[in-house]
Amino acid sequence: MDVKETGELVSLDPEMLQLQEVSSFALKSNPGVAEELFSQWLSLPDTCRLVKSLIDDAKTGALSSALENSPATNALAGNSVPSLFPSGTTPPLSPRSSAGSPRTMKQRNSPSSLSSPLKVVSEPVREIIPQFYFKNGRPPPDDMKQHFLFQIDNRFVGHVDGLQLHEFKSITKEICKLPSFFSTALFRKIDVNYTGAVTREQFIDYWVRGNMLTMDLATQIYTILKQPYRTYLVQDDFKPVLRELLSTHPGLEFLQSTPEFQERYAETVIHRIFYYMNTSGNGRLTLRELRRGNLIDAMLHVDEEEDINKVLRYFSYEHFYVIYCKFWELDTDHDFFIDRENLIKYGNHSLTYRIVDRIFSQVPRKFTSKVEGKMNYEDFVYFILAEEDKSSEPSLEYWFRCIDLDGNGVLTPNEMLFFYEEQLHRMECMAQEPVLFEDILCQIVDMIGPENEGFITLRDVKSSKLSGNVFNILFNLNKFIAFETRDPFLIRQEREDPSMTEWDRFAHREYIRLSMEEDGEDMSNASGDVWEESLEAPF
Repeated sequence: MDVKETGELVSLDPEMLQLQEVSSFALKSNPGVAEELFSQWLSLPDTCRLVKSLIDDAKTGALSSALENSPATNALAGNSVPSLFPSGTTPPLSPRSSAGSPRTMKQRNSPSSLSSPLKVVSEPVREIIPQFYFKNGRPPPDDMKQHFLFQIDNRFVGHVDGLQLHEFKSITKEICKLPSFFSTALFRKIDVNYTGAVTREQFIDYWVRGNMLTMDLATQIYTILKQPYRTYLVQDDFKPVLRELLSTHPGLEFLQSTPEFQERYAETVIHRIFYYMNTSGNGRLTLRELRRGNLIDAMLHVDEEEDINKVLRYFSYEHFYVIYCKFWELDTDHDFFIDRENLIKYGNHSLTYRIVDRIFSQVPRKFTSKVEGKMNYEDFVYFILAEEDKSSEPSLEYWFRCIDLDGNGVLTPNEMLFFYEEQLHRMECMAQEPVLFEDILCQIVDMIGPENEGFITLRDVKSSKLSGNVFNILFNLNKFIAFETRDPFLIRQEREDPSMTEWDRFAHREYIRLSMEEDGEDMSNASGDVWEESLEAPF
């Protein structure tokens, strides 16, 4: 038979034919012959019965028993498959060593002596993967759980009907490791039926079975404050803990006789929290923002520190006093709103009209005030924090948006010139030596060090420690002059306590000034009273 080579056949293994009359080398060198022989072999009656039997048994799952008991299989195992060649027409096969034969090794290692074109594929062993997601958080380990339950049992001894609110404070602080002023919020979270008491089972169900035990402190606080239908915190969520702080902290006892100032203090603290923590500026504080900020540390600090004014982050009463008094000074009609003409007086008329117009256009931040053309107390808190602490990221973003007139995310020389023109005019009116914008622009580029000298990005601004001074150059004349003259008093203040922020130093100076003014007014009033009494006295 004259057969031409047609190329390598990759779909057929010649050894699987098991034809003793033909060598495997001959089949591999002539793949067309192998394919023809295989087709003829499949057409034989015995082969058809064997294949059909194997397919039926595979469908019913009885393949192993079929292989052992099928007559066709036994016939195949006994090498009685009809030969395609007459006896004696092919030369004998050359003897091979069984030790190194791949086929022999394959047959020796096979679980069955039967070799068939249909291979039985064993199912892979399924690996058991431990649970890694828990809807309500990972449950606590047994040893942690048992130790916690032991502590709870000791606290609830003799309180079969549960603990009342005034008895629950030790649970909050010592067992749950939360700030003590979270006691009421946690109590209300557990006592959903308002029975006035929390039983041992209720507490275990919420804290242990609810997997609060294994959460980090930020997640615990977030879960306690958050409303169940929200995935974020709003300002009202902080009011219960601020009310308890005001009623229990020794540094705030003096405010208990003035409830209106208690409310203003709580509002100021909450506004400061959202100014620094809510980086998205949408009024919705997420768990991620809570974790990334320093609020949790400040809460723990205020819970341990009796002097509230030593807690500079968020809770200082002196800081609240300064913010409120500055607002009250500008709000001349005391309707609790500030307009453009009021704000232009801020800092002894230090701001330009153009920057005030940008603020009231609500470009840096949309007002929460419902009165057109006026900012309320919350809007003013955001403004004063941005103005007096230009080293913070919220402040840099606030003023960057003000200077970016077209909102394209970069500050160009023309935009900076627009604001500096008014500064230049004011310097001339005050008989100050004016500084040309070309010189100012070179100074700004040196201070910021932008990646592209043709414009300044927000990233450039945040990467420079002198960015606050750049904004002062553009729209705050008093601070610009103070920076140019390098006020030695301010430099000494910075060196004395580098950990204090610009806001901390400003609030400290202003509180001293305001308290001295108040003491002076008290003394004037007292002397006036004495003078009036002396006039009324009989001679």
